[in-house]
Amino acid sequence: MSPPPSSKDKSNSATARVLGSATAGISELAIFHPVDTTAKRLMSNSTKVTNMSQLNSVVFRNYANESIGRKFFSLFPGLGYAAGYKVLQRVYKYGGQPFVNDIIGTRFGKDFEDAFGQKTGKALMSATSGSLIGIGEIVLLPLDVLKIKRQTNPEAFKGRGFVRVMADEGLGLYRGWGWTAARNAPGSFALFGGNAFAKEYLFGLKDYGSATWTQNFVASIFGASASLIVSAPLDVIKTRIQNRNFDNPESGFTILKNMAKTEGLSSYFKGLVPKLLTTGPKLVFSFALAQTLIPAFDKVLAK
Repeated sequence: MSPPPSSKDKSNSATARVLGSATAGISELAIFHPVDTTAKRLMSNSTKVTNMSQLNSVVFRNYANESIGRKFFSLFPGLGYAAGYKVLQRVYKYGGQPFVNDIIGTRFGKDFEDAFGQKTGKALMSATSGSLIGIGEIVLLPLDVLKIKRQTNPEAFKGRGFVRVMADEGLGLYRGWGWTAARNAPGSFALFGGNAFAKEYLFGLKDYGSATWTQNFVASIFGASASLIVSAPLDVIKTRIQNRNFDNPESGFTILKNMAKTEGLSSYFKGLVPKLLTTGPKLVFSFALAQTLIPAFDKVLAK
């Protein structure tokens, strides 16, 4: 009997997984937070942007007519929330997926191999474990909600700080959790699946952890692009749910209906091109960095 597909990968230590994914999250935040703010504001905008003047107003808002320096720093709202969310999210997602993959490999690895073949079965296990970890990501939803509101609708805070908002809003911060889970499941499946298929079929790797930085980077491009395209419609709805005022919420189905009625079906893919050009690189960067750093930290810790 052949071993389950996952047994061909060397398992890294929990410490290495946490350190590698946390470092990737911090690096991503430091470089790409302004880019993330830009993408969120474009997705939140419900009007057509047809010229540079309108684009300038949508992205920079009250600072549209200010100097370049003030415009740039206006793209850093919610940095504290973003730091908490991004680091925890990357540790959970990049560090947690290998744990789930190990469990699936141990219990169902032979089933995947028999059903899909050795190479495809191994890649699909990675995709499935990614999907499951993506669904569980809703635990961190309140931090994501606060980050997005700071980026797109700061007036919603009305001078309240983090603790006061948490106390006042309570479970309301989980509004849209169903849409978030629905968006994360296929998005994370595509992210880890696209990455695994590239390593398996493009580079012929038996042990994904042995990939070089270049291989991780290229594989991450496949995964990130697939993830962003698959999750785009639900991501737009999720963002619009989360950027509403706390006292004026709107359901995802209402948003879905109004978008189709007033903006057309193409509105479900609003911001996709900017997202591929902006969010795509940050996801590729952090995903590739985490996959490279985790085995590197493991080697250091083993000495």
